Amino acid sequence: MPSAKILEQKKQIVSDLADKMQKAVAGVMVDYRGLTVEEDTKLRNELRKAGVEYSVVKNTLTRFASNQIGYTEFDEVLNGPTALAMSYTDVVAPAKVLVEFAKKNENLEIKAGFVEGKAVSLDEINTLAATPSFEVLISKMMGSMQSPISGLARLLSTIVDGGVELADLAAGKTAEEAPAEEAAPAEEVAPAAEEAPAAEEAPAEEAAPAEEAPAAE
Repeated sequence: MPSAKILEQKKQIVSDLADKMQKAVAGVMVDYRGLTVEEDTKLRNELRKAGVEYSVVKNTLTRFASNQIGYTEFDEVLNGPTALAMSYTDVVAPAKVLVEFAKKNENLEIKAGFVEGKAVSLDEINTLAATPSFEVLISKMMGSMQSPISGLARLLSTIVDGGVELADLAAGKTAEEAPAEEAAPAEEVAPAAEEAPAAEEAPAEEAAPAEEAPAAE
């Protein structure tokens, strides 16, 4: 019979494992039986790069931990060699790495999994593995956010270049369709300067009356 100290140690292991499973956003259990040392090392490296915690667990203790947090569905799969891969930040990562690895290594068997407090089937794990990673989703979102900005930049560039008027762009018209600017009306020819009124002829000076010559005496 196990000593009290050993029992206490096992209780602590179960408690710690249950706490980790609760904190993890996703986890996948696998049977690693048949993997070579080289294959096992490669798998661990891929999981580590994806930020996934991977460890071999004892079925009995894992069953106690799973039941403690409500994962009673795992009872029937917890037999034979079992390893548990968990992520605390990325829901997709454990399933994606393990499913892709299993396609190339038939000796790796996926048993079960959980996502955000709910046990999931093998079909759901495969579907999850086909989902874009968190980084890819962020990249796509950033791209969609930048699209309107790029469109605005092109619009402003067109306006600056003077190809199309803003009103025409709003109406969806191209530079060729935009109406040509109306020519500014020619300045009216200023009327010919009015002829200065002719100077009035000054009245001729009245001739002084000629003095009559004195009659000859």
